[in-house]
Amino acid sequence: MHLVSEHLTDGVLERELLVGEIPATVWTPTDTPAPLILMAHNNGLPRTDPRLVARARRTAAHGYAVATIDGSGCGVRPRVAADDEARAEVRRAAQAGEPLDEALEALVGPLVERVAPEWRTALDAVLTLPEVAGPVGYSGWAALGVLLAATEPRIAAIGLFAGGYVPRAQRAQAAHVTVPVLLLLQWDDEGNPREAALDLFDAFGSEHKTLHANAGGHLGTPAFELEDTCRFYDRHLG
Repeated sequence: MHLVSEHLTDGVLERELLVGEIPATVWTPTDTPAPLILMAHNNGLPRTDPRLVARARRTAAHGYAVATIDGSGCGVRPRVAADDEARAEVRRAAQAGEPLDEALEALVGPLVERVAPEWRTALDAVLTLPEVAGPVGYSGWAALGVLLAATEPRIAAIGLFAGGYVPRAQRAQAAHVTVPVLLLLQWDDEGNPREAALDLFDAFGSEHKTLHANAGGHLGTPAFELEDTCRFYDRHLG
């Protein structure tokens, strides 16, 4: 793991790292060591996405270490031709008014499977930092969060955004997710049927699962949900 840069803003230390070839950003609060939150955006958007950065800084200010990466084919990483072809097929199907499930399956399924090992590699590295401690939570992209929570024993709680396609493999894995779950649902999310989110919530095997639903479209998640999500981690990460 190689330190690229660091700077302190309002009590939160932000570090740019390279974990092998994986670019990562880690935010840590003043009071450390702190529990860790892995934070991802739907469909592999870059780690510099302003919404992700804002969430990360607020979460770190609340008292958590936060880590994110640019997964394969995302952010500053080289593009993957198969991803671009799959995205083009999703656009074509949408413009033609065709059902999107198979096109989304061909895009999101391979992407999740490819980046999950990179998140585990980053987790291994970040947990060696003296400012970072367990337990570990996860926040963001539902499909990746389901896979990691079902297969990575270090993850103790997950907060997921329901707005995005969850591949068939991850829908089947949801029954094996037994850690506490918070699922955020925008009731009027364009292109993401609420029934799919409700079915996913029902499928989770956890005894401790909470659904927060708010009126509005995909980008309309109320700001107060970030504070509620931090309280969720307070309850389950201690």
